[in-house]
Amino acid sequence: MTNATGEPAVTRLYARLVVCDAARAVDFYRDALGAEETERYTGPDGTIVHAMLRLGGAAIAVKDADPADPAPTSLGGSPVIMALDVPDADAVAEAMLRRGATVVYPVADQHYGQRGGRLADPFGHLWMISQTIEDLTPGEIQRRTDELFT
Repeated sequence: MTNATGEPAVTRLYARLVVCDAARAVDFYRDALGAEETERYTGPDGTIVHAMLRLGGAAIAVKDADPADPAPTSLGGSPVIMALDVPDADAVAEAMLRRGATVVYPVADQHYGQRGGRLADPFGHLWMISQTIEDLTPGEIQRRTDELFT
């Protein structure tokens, strides 16, 4: 995708997670997922207006909720699922659970060659945690998906 000058239209993409108590969320993501905080900007009242975190080769931003940006907990949940590929899905899920996450779907072997599950963090965001346990072709995954639904 390019703009009118032929330059790439997108130079960076990251999720921006709105939460109640961003400082606690930054601590959660650091402790549970190994995130490294690279930037933090606060408003006069100390609320976080932008904190950038690095998770492996990815980045996410975190900010405190405000009237313009509500947190998922005030909306009844989030339709967005953050997907993490990790070396050990069980260990990451356990680290998240120890720090207050809850199980949406338990970690288990999946038909598409992943071991994974879904958790909700204490701030209302959903995380799919998975690791590859089988190298499958797209055709094999589709065949297994078809079998699952028949």
